[in-house]
Amino acid sequence: MRLWHEVLIPKLPRQQLLGQHRECCALRGKGWGKPHSTVNYVFDHSPYKLVQYHWLIMTEMENRGYKPDELWKNPLYRGKAIEAYTGLPEVAIETPIYPEHHDDYLKECLDNLAEKDIYL
Repeated sequence: MRLWHEVLIPKLPRQQLLGQHRECCALRGKGWGKPHSTVNYVFDHSPYKLVQYHWLIMTEMENRGYKPDELWKNPLYRGKAIEAYTGLPEVAIETPIYPEHHDDYLKECLDNLAEKDIYL
């Protein structure tokens, strides 16, 4: 799974949006630090950036009438299977949240979606 370029979040079909939420939950939990070629760059940054990205996903979910578990809004929460962070320094939000989400990455995401017959 990948983290979609953040400009695509409001346009993602239901399946991709909800899949993105599951991916964020997994990465924030026991998946943190486990190598996977499409998301390895996430581990080069503070986990707080993943929280910021996840907030974008959950906001879009709520805009569409979904109700993600409120626990995920807490930056220290990591899921039921792993201890919460005892502290996590805040990081200033940047746009994009991940510098790796540049124009080339946007094209890569759009190409990936097109392979699934999804054209945004």
